[in-house]
Amino acid sequence: MRVHRNLEQLPAFRNAVITIGSFDGVHSGHRRIIDQVRRLARSVDGESVLITFYPHPRQIVYPRDTSLKLLTTIEEKIALLRELGIDHLVIVPFTVEFSQLSADEYIEKFLVGRFHPRTIVIGYDHRFGLGRQGDIHYLRWHGPRLGYEVVEIEKQTIDDITVSSTKIRNAIEQCNLISANRLLQHPFLLGGTVVHGEKNGAKIGYPTANLEIRDKYKLIPPDGVYAVYAWHQDQRYQGMLYIGRRPTLPDLNQRTIEVNLFDFNQQIYGDELRLELIEYVRGDRKLDSLQLLSAQLAEDKIQTLAILDEAARTQNQKKKHDNARVAVVLLNYNGRSYLEQFLPILLEDTQYENLEIIVADNGSSDDSLAFLAQHYPEQIRVIELAKNYGFARGYNEALLQVNADYYVLLNSDIEVTEGWLDPIISLLEADRTVAACQPKILSFHHREQFEYAGACGGWIDILGYPFCRGRIFSETETDQGQYENTQDVFWASGAAFVVRAELFHAIGGFDPDYFAHAEEIDLCWRLKRAGYRILVEPASVVYHVGGGTLHYNTPRKTYLNFRNTLFTIAKNEPFIKIWWLIPLRLLLDGLAAFLFLYQRRLDHINAILQAHWDFLPKLGVTMQKRRHYNTLVRSLRKRSSTVNTGRYKGVIIWDYYARGRRTFQDLQKP
Repeated sequence: MRVHRNLEQLPAFRNAVITIGSFDGVHSGHRRIIDQVRRLARSVDGESVLITFYPHPRQIVYPRDTSLKLLTTIEEKIALLRELGIDHLVIVPFTVEFSQLSADEYIEKFLVGRFHPRTIVIGYDHRFGLGRQGDIHYLRWHGPRLGYEVVEIEKQTIDDITVSSTKIRNAIEQCNLISANRLLQHPFLLGGTVVHGEKNGAKIGYPTANLEIRDKYKLIPPDGVYAVYAWHQDQRYQGMLYIGRRPTLPDLNQRTIEVNLFDFNQQIYGDELRLELIEYVRGDRKLDSLQLLSAQLAEDKIQTLAILDEAARTQNQKKKHDNARVAVVLLNYNGRSYLEQFLPILLEDTQYENLEIIVADNGSSDDSLAFLAQHYPEQIRVIELAKNYGFARGYNEALLQVNADYYVLLNSDIEVTEGWLDPIISLLEADRTVAACQPKILSFHHREQFEYAGACGGWIDILGYPFCRGRIFSETETDQGQYENTQDVFWASGAAFVVRAELFHAIGGFDPDYFAHAEEIDLCWRLKRAGYRILVEPASVVYHVGGGTLHYNTPRKTYLNFRNTLFTIAKNEPFIKIWWLIPLRLLLDGLAAFLFLYQRRLDHINAILQAHWDFLPKLGVTMQKRRHYNTLVRSLRKRSSTVNTGRYKGVIIWDYYARGRRTFQDLQKP
């Protein structure tokens, strides 16, 4: 990354894709924008240019406002941006004269005159020019004449940035460094020059480097002791940071920032130190003597070392996780519009070191393949299948051509969220008994609600009726944080299904005769019979459009639902149970047909009859499959069956319709 501070000495940018903003903190929201700018620049063989201002405009426009607190100084911002792959960082000196530019002058003299942009990536609420008279609409209006395009950053992304910045500042001011660092996606930084202090620390065995923070607008955490890493001349040291007024030393009342570096014995006055704040250890407090202070610092050091050791273990574990080969595989059938809408988000928010993203095209007749070839020739691997094999066989065929430790089967109408994949891979890496896992699945159109296809983990009742935490039959709940715990479930949704590749093949993959619907329940049931666990990890969140390929309320869906559920029961329930359960299910299916008759949905009655007609003649073939899959289950079984976890001991249709229990939480009531 080249850093430019002089507007008079800017180079001639090639097909510049620019974005403008404060980028204070360079946190997770900012990184989404930066990734978008980099992708756009690559797509036009251009250069990515990030423009920011120094000093912060509020310091110039409102010089008496002392409330401004910045997460990063300009040097910290440069260091963080350097890691993100931007080609050029331009630091514009913000002056009173600059603030007086009209909106037209800002566009013509500053943006176009200095940068000659091909594309400007900007937020919907961006205002510029004297009196904030310019906005994105004004910028777009000038675009055709001046030769640039405007790409709008979504409202949600901008709002997330504002919320994230507020949350980060609040977390730091509440000494919650863990939350702040998670939102930042890097440790909170505090840097300064080492200056002479009173040298009281050296007298009690804990010499400190006193830091002078030059930027008076830099946010300083509350008084107390913090576990930190300290960087000095490209070397990293462990240490504990003290911020406070040294109440044990009554003659010294000035607030000080000083760090005790472990295993360090150098004179570094005048040098720069950059601290990474990892975790809050304790608050500041007065002690009665220097001896007691020394004893307290000894305890602080023990606690600090434990915190830093745990941070190192977590980082090493993450590196280990990143070495696991992960393949995100989207099965596409005539889903060009979904690929166009959701692939950019998937590429942006799935940050994983050893990752391959694949689109397996199931014989599409639309222009999906042409779209992928034009827009993602290098980023996306395409597997072309000869025809539409459906979900089950389509994935079986495609995954034979994929080499990975974990398969992530993702519907093309899924919108992922930032960092969605890591919690699941971490969970699978930490526990080899977990075979498969799903994220929390919310509705794309009603984002506060769970989505039908999987919600927050699948369960099944004693009669083989599936339902979910957050969804029973067609009734979905509002997500109010009621299912935030990682939990064993009976089945994980095929809409966002993460499975160990080795186990997927060893257990026989999906039953190819299912075409679509319930194949993931059948697969999970086999894995559970072999003793493996199926989990839901709500720390991972995705949004699902739902019904993108096959709508939930079509007769075709009804047919597959009734037919495949019978297949699944016949292959997985204990042999003695299926002889009474299957006739009972056929009878209950008949009752469902009467319900469709009452609703005048005659085509769905025909779908149920067709499901039974296809199931009964194939019962002998299904029993052969049962024997085949049982052999695979026995060959894998190294532990007790987990088939009862995620299994509801009641009858869901009775509880739902007769007892009025419409939510998963209601089912837990006595």
